[in-house]
Amino acid sequence: MKIHNEYSYKFIPIYAKIKKMRSHLKKILEKVQSGNLTPEQAMEKLTHYPYQDLDFAKLDHHREMRKGIPEVVLGLGKSDQQIKEISEQIIKKGSNLLVTKIDRKRFQNIKKDMPELNHNSSANLVYLKLEDSPPGKGKVAIITAGTSDIPVAEEAAVTSELLGNEIFKIYDVGVAGIHRLFGEYHKIKEAQVIIVVAGMEGALPSVIAGLTNRPIIAVPTSIGYGANLKGMAALLAMLNSCPGGVAVVNIDNGFGAAYMASLINHLP
Repeated sequence: MKIHNEYSYKFIPIYAKIKKMRSHLKKILEKVQSGNLTPEQAMEKLTHYPYQDLDFAKLDHHREMRKGIPEVVLGLGKSDQQIKEISEQIIKKGSNLLVTKIDRKRFQNIKKDMPELNHNSSANLVYLKLEDSPPGKGKVAIITAGTSDIPVAEEAAVTSELLGNEIFKIYDVGVAGIHRLFGEYHKIKEAQVIIVVAGMEGALPSVIAGLTNRPIIAVPTSIGYGANLKGMAALLAMLNSCPGGVAVVNIDNGFGAAYMASLINHLP
C-alpha cells in the first residue's frame, strides 16, 4: 500500500522537527518563569519526558526530540495487548506509528480496538501516519534480487515513505539474469541512496556498487537453500563486498536499511 505524502512547504531538514519540540519545552519553562503556569502544571505537561513507564515498556517519547524520528515498535515477542497499549500512547502524543513484524492475523485482532491502523501484508507492518515528515533531498531506490526478497523490501519501502522519502522500486533484477538490471540502469542513476535486498549468495549489492557512486545499503535476506544458512551466506558476502560504498544491515532488516537511508537522504 503506497503512502502518499503532500508537502505544502519547501525542503526542511530533519532537525526542524527536533527544533519544534525543543521550542515547545522552552515555552513551558517560560510560562513557569512568568507565573502563567505553576510548577505542578508544568510537571503534568512534562510527565512523560524523557520516557513513559508502562511497567512492561518504557516509551521513549524523547527520541523524536533527539533524532527527529519517533520510537518504532518491534512486534516480535510482544503480546497483542502490549502492542495496543504502546500504539495508543504513541498516537496520543501525535507521532507517526510504525510496528514491525506483525502478520495479517495479529493485525486483525489489534485492529478491532484500533480501526484507524493500516497494515501492509507483504511487509508485515502496522502503521498510522498522523503528520508529514520533512522531505528528503532526493529519491531512495529499493531494489531486490528476487521476487522472494520483496517482503523485506516492502518493509524498507513503507518505512522510507513514513520518514519522508520519495522512493521507487526495482524488483527481481538479480544476478541470475543480470541483463534485467542493466535494463533499469537509467532509473538507478536517479537515486540519492540505494537499498539493495538480496538472499541466496547476496551478490547484487556488489554488482550495483560497481556501477554507481551512490551510497548503498545492503540487506541480506533469509531466502535461500541449505548453505545459505538462513541469510548468513548473503550477510558474509555483503560484508566482503569488493567495491566501496556498501554498508550492511542485519538479516531481513528492511526497517534498519530504510532508517539509515533516510538519515543519509536528509543530510543538509
